[in-house]
Amino acid sequence: MEHREPNIEPEVVSWEMAAVYRAMTPMQRLDVAWSLWRFVRTGLLCTTRQRHPDWSESRVER
Repeated sequence: MEHREPNIEPEVVSWEMAAVYRAMTPMQRLDVAWSLWRFVRTGLLCTTRQRHPDWSESRVER
């Protein structure tokens, strides 16, 4: 097997992770995507609330 240098660019999937995702069922991959979406959304909401404490919850949600 060819040795590859680790890639630290976040938008690039490593060969190892690609193999993990290929081994998953479509439903498992959707579950991972949904979990990541919820994680990012929660972080964005928290950051927005912190930066704009005067905003209403509906404005933060928008």
